[in-house]
Amino acid sequence: MKLCVALDLPTKSQNIELVKEIGIKSIWLKVGFRSYIRDGKEFISELKKLNPKAKIFLDLKLYDIPNTMADAALEIANIGVDMFNIHASAGTVAMKAVMERLSTLPVRPIVLAVTALTSFDDEEFENIYEKSIMEKATQFARMSYENGLDGVVCSAFESKAIKSVTSQDFMTLCPAIRPFGEDSGDQSRVATLEFAAQELVDFPVIGRPIYSDSNPKEKVEKILDKIESLA
Repeated sequence: MKLCVALDLPTKSQNIELVKEIGIKSIWLKVGFRSYIRDGKEFISELKKLNPKAKIFLDLKLYDIPNTMADAALEIANIGVDMFNIHASAGTVAMKAVMERLSTLPVRPIVLAVTALTSFDDEEFENIYEKSIMEKATQFARMSYENGLDGVVCSAFESKAIKSVTSQDFMTLCPAIRPFGEDSGDQSRVATLEFAAQELVDFPVIGRPIYSDSNPKEKVEKILDKIESLA
């Protein structure tokens, strides 16, 4: 597993201070909607300077008509991020358009598809998609795998099942990880690091348990030690 730290704090300066405090480590940094809309691509450049060992995951969950998604994917790649995501429910035509557009690059970012947001519980998800989370997540994963994507965003509860219908090398990035059983907050499907390891998660995403801690650097080091012990 490779730790992905979510930079979800209210201000740019708070996110910058968090990255400084964590220090130069071989981790992933997740930049989401709020941070990117507020701080732009210059923020990504700053992160790279602050931690040259870190890789950047731009979490914008693209969802639009296929050509617009392909155009946006190319612009994202040109920013220099290492990974980004689209919504699987945008469909196969959109997936193909994105991957074909990126195939023109000498090196492209990792591309993931969002299956079911971890804020969903089963009832709310079925009201929208008319299938269970597990059923739809594995369906979306197969579709993503068949169209050349590198992996999916899912909860830890679907990770192993997704790999069983795709490939062990098909990546799973899982938000809502509470490394040592912390409060679930606004997430419905949360998991510990032990459970994530059992479910073959590749990227556990952790935000609130790190930045809410009185010593974020120490918390990250504890998480990295735990990940190493579970390998």
